[in-house]
Amino acid sequence: MAGLDTTGSNPDVSLLYDINGLAKDSPGWLAKSMEFVGEYGLLLALVLLVVWCWWGQRKRDALEEAASSVAAVVWVPLAAGIAVLVNVPIRGFVERRRPFMDHDGLEVLVDGKTDFSFVSDHATLAMALGAALFVANRKFGLAGIAIALLEGFCRVFMGVHYPTDVVGGFALGTAVALLLSPLAMAVLTPLATAVGRSGRVGRLVWARPADVAEVARPASASASEPKSTPDDRDLAA
Repeated sequence: MAGLDTTGSNPDVSLLYDINGLAKDSPGWLAKSMEFVGEYGLLLALVLLVVWCWWGQRKRDALEEAASSVAAVVWVPLAAGIAVLVNVPIRGFVERRRPFMDHDGLEVLVDGKTDFSFVSDHATLAMALGAALFVANRKFGLAGIAIALLEGFCRVFMGVHYPTDVVGGFALGTAVALLLSPLAMAVLTPLATAVGRSGRVGRLVWARPADVAEVARPASASASEPKSTPDDRDLAA
């Protein structure tokens, strides 16, 4: 199939030049920073956000609550992976070339991008992570969506995607994360519950009260036990 319109009269192209023009006016250190942030940094931030969310979701009063919460977090990377896989046939069908292949004067910050442009894998992956995180936890999800939006801006800033490549990635990532979420939860929640009932592996799903008993030590504890100092206290308390 022929690629999407790439003529100069297309507002998509005009917006591409406007955003990418910021790279031309930026100092070298900022351009290099945006290159790393847009290619790796923001995705790494999303991964760390998922781990942080998982760590907190384990700390529930009951196994059933913890299993449901952790199952939602497990769905986050699965949704991202499925969204990227769905994008493979879409890119092959549309066959849209990278913007710098059809337009002169762009500041391209990343070399070696010779595959098709629509839909952006980075935008798809980032928004799938953000949208699925929103299902698991609204606070973390809003942070993830904000990072995904920044990722989309970076892809255009770097000169490797049209704005519509990014918008298409956002739509695909959101659709996969939300539409498949009920089915994923129906499958993952029983699995998480079974893991939570197992031995030490169960702590991946549920931080049992016994695991955090030290933060609520009874006042009648033996005087022979060494007193805790501020340095010994849980920083997350």
